[in-house]
This record gives sequence, C-alpha cells and structure tokens, in this order.
Amino acid sequence: MVQLLDSRTARILLTICVFVGVGAVLYGIRRTLVVFLFAIFFAYLLEPLVTRIQSSPLARHSRGLAIAEAYIGIGCALGLLAFFVGPLLVKDTRALVESMPNLLENVTSGKIVWQFGSKHGWTFETQLRLEEIIQNHRQEILDWIGQGGAAAAQFLADGLWFALIPILSAFFLADGRRFAQVLIDGFDRRDQKRFLRAIINDLDRMLTGFIFAQIVLVACAVVAYSSALLLLHFPYALALALGGGIMEFVPVAGPLMAAATIVGVGFLTAFKPLWAVVLFLGAWRLCQDYVISPRIYGRGVRLHPLAAIAAVLMGGELGGILGIYLAIPLAAAIRVIWRCWQDYADKMREAESAQLQQLPAARPRKTALR
Repeated sequence: MVQLLDSRTARILLTICVFVGVGAVLYGIRRTLVVFLFAIFFAYLLEPLVTRIQSSPLARHSRGLAIAEAYIGIGCALGLLAFFVGPLLVKDTRALVESMPNLLENVTSGKIVWQFGSKHGWTFETQLRLEEIIQNHRQEILDWIGQGGAAAAQFLADGLWFALIPILSAFFLADGRRFAQVLIDGFDRRDQKRFLRAIINDLDRMLTGFIFAQIVLVACAVVAYSSALLLLHFPYALALALGGGIMEFVPVAGPLMAAATIVGVGFLTAFKPLWAVVLFLGAWRLCQDYVISPRIYGRGVRLHPLAAIAAVLMGGELGGILGIYLAIPLAAAIRVIWRCWQDYADKMREAESAQLQQLPAARPRKTALR
C-alpha cells in the first residue's frame, strides 16, 4: 500500500487543524473572553487600592477583607457622586432622550436647515438647496439612524454580561498571583521559569500603566468637556460631557464619535455659537493627542505612536470598536513578549558559548615514529 503522507507532513497538517480548531472555539466564546479580559483590566485598576488597604490596620493584612473594603469604598464614593451630580445628569440625559425624536424628525424633514440657517444668516437659495439634498437622501439618513439604534440596543443587551466584571475581578484580585505561580510551576527548567516570570512581570507593569493612562485620560476629558460646554451654555452639557469622557476609552474612534455627537447635537438644536464648540473640540484634540496622551502612554505602554496607529487601524478592521479598544494593549503585549524572547535567546546563546569555552580543547594525536 502506498503511503500518501509521511510523518512530518502529517504532524504539520495536524498542527494546522489544531490551531484552526482552537481559533474557531475562541471565536465562538469571544463574548466570554472579552468579559474576562475586562475583568482583568478592572482588577488591575483596583490592585493599588487593595494593596494599600491590605497593608493598613483596616484589613489586618487580610487580602479578602481588603478586597471587600475596596469594593465598599468604591460603592460609597459612587453613591456620593450620584447624590450630588446624579440629579443634574439624569435631568440632562432625560431631556436629551425625550427631545431626540423631534430633533431627528427635523433632520429627516429638512426643517433643521431653516432653523439653523435663519440664525446664521443663510440665504433663501442656500437653505432651499440644502433642504432638497436632505429630502433626496431621507432614506439613507433613516438607515443610519436605524443602524445607530440597533448598535445601542445591542450594547444595552450586552450590559448583563458586563455586570459580571466586578464579580470576576474579585477572584482575580484574590488569586491572580496564585494563578501566575501555577503557570510558572508548570515548566521544569529554571531558565524557562525565569523567562515566563519576566513576561508576566512586564505584562503586569504594562497593563497597570495602560489602565492608569485610560483613567487619567477619561478624567481629563470629562473635566474639559464639562467646563467648556457649561461655560458656553451648551444644551445637555453634562450628559454629553460624560458620554464624551467615556468614549475616550476607545482610542481614535471614541474621540471622533464624541466630537461628531456634540457637533451634531449643536446642529440639531441650532446652537448659535457652534463655531466656538468646534474650535474647542479641535484645540482639545490637539492638546489631548500631542501633549497629554504621549506623556501618559509613553510611561506605561511604551508603544511608538506609529505602532499605536497601525494597531488601532488593524484592530478596527478585525474587531470593530472592541478591536480598536483592545488594539493598543495587545500590541504592547506582543512587544513585551518579543523583547523578553530576545533577551531569553541572547542568554541561551551566551550560556551555550560559555559551555563550549569550558570544554577542554582536543589535543593533537602524536604519531609514532617508526
């Protein structure tokens, strides 16, 4: 019987099939993996607070008690914030939601052109031409609105999954170091353990820097948006400021969506000094992207701006908004693993070279004289 495949080819095909199968399984459970990944991020966010509480007399060096006290403290802080800021935020959000159908109707009917044009001195011919353009593309506008509503509904449907994040984070906070040690102990050789420990430590520092950078950027964005929009008496200022700050979590696409939403609301409500809002958004984007973000990300993630842009673009192509958000930490993780592998390979070559140098040199054989 003729052998169709040799052993080497069979092993290669089997390896490819295993990788394809694992990839298919991971794609099928991608939602669960994303929830676990965000739980890890949330655990990194709380780790400094839990460590400080654990070393204080409040927790008596108990890890579980420190985690419980951290959750209670965060809950109380959020409760106080909701008590003082919540009523105004709820009022703005409710007003925005209630007025949205009328605003969208003004857009699809073309009435917004006359409302906005009359306040800015547009000519009758210009307003009439723009109204005709909007009416001719009414169906496309309705389709865009429908897609946005479907995306919002899907996000709200996934909210139950994201409610598991604090629960899973508590397990990572309690036993994360034990999980890492079990993974390291799975290797026999000392150099392999050292290599894996270096990867885990570098990833730990990178993720800590990434989460810290995200929180700082969001806080800066919320403060900047709130201050500027309230100063300009922009409608629904607090709701838009909070939404714009949250969108800072998504690199590149988030800030663009926030700016488009704010300008869109200003256009729909015929906000007169809209040029001032556009000027603020442009200035803030320059300040955030070229002053604040490089300083913060440079310390934590240590990723070149060109690499970050390429990662964000590829993440958007592969995974949409979620891919854009996860692109930077994944790219930074790949950089960390590659650098640790290079260090490990260099040390292995040095060790092999040292062993060869320690071997006794072969002595030349003497020939007997006849």
